Amino acid sequence: MQSHPSVRFILALFLLFLTACSGGVSQIGSRPTPVPTATTAPMAAWVNGEGILLSEYQSETLRLLAALQELEMEMDAAQQKEKVLNELIVQTLLAQNASLQGHFITDADLQAKLDELVTEVGGSEKLQEWMAKYQYDDASLRYALRRNLAAAWMRDQIIAGVEEVADQAHVRQIRGDSQTEAQEILQQLQTGSDFETLAWQYDPITGGDLGWFPRGYLFQPEVDEAAFALQPGQTSAIIETDIGFHIILLIERDASHILTPDARQFLQHQALEQWLAQKKSESTIEILV
Repeated sequence: MQSHPSVRFILALFLLFLTACSGGVSQIGSRPTPVPTATTAPMAAWVNGEGILLSEYQSETLRLLAALQELEMEMDAAQQKEKVLNELIVQTLLAQNASLQGHFITDADLQAKLDELVTEVGGSEKLQEWMAKYQYDDASLRYALRRNLAAAWMRDQIIAGVEEVADQAHVRQIRGDSQTEAQEILQQLQTGSDFETLAWQYDPITGGDLGWFPRGYLFQPEVDEAAFALQPGQTSAIIETDIGFHIILLIERDASHILTPDARQFLQHQALEQWLAQKKSESTIEILV
């Protein structure tokens, strides 16, 4: 992956994957004219009675291929289909729920965002070149951008519900590479060795200090689960994970500890995923491709 992607590529990802980016315009306006969904128009999918045009699905697939080419990444046809359909369905669900909350993107909002794109790429001519490269005409760009802005607004409402504090644990660990090594460590602890002193021997950089974290934050769920089952000052049994054998000490726990920016972002992502999973289960979604 290049460290400094081109402006055109940044904009391509902005338009294709806006639901994963920050933004959105907080304006209330008249409801826009929906994309034509007559049964005579070929559809790729239906989401709660709203059609996703086959032509849009095909164009989004071409955009994804162009993005993958710039990133020098590969994705097979099945993965491409899943990625594009999921993004279109997610955007549609978010935008639909924005509408249900009375939020619509006005023509002025849309024009302001288009003006930003013109400035970003270096003028109207450059934008036209970018549109041609990524399979957009004026109508499809405006429709996709309007829907994505509404989706981004809805996403922001969801993640804003995540508080700045959460129940968190402060943990120190000692990790061994084998069951035998972990058993030897546990025996030393049981015969009076100081946990922190031993932890520094096994990890001279951090002393095994995992810091504060909320539930579900660690990459090893077994360690995460064990941490929240302990009382402060308690040591766990040996915990086996895919990276080794852990023994942890719960240093302290706080039901309302301030989240780090990274931890709050993690919980916001988790909240969005949970919201989407619920909406998908409650929705009528028909895939036609």
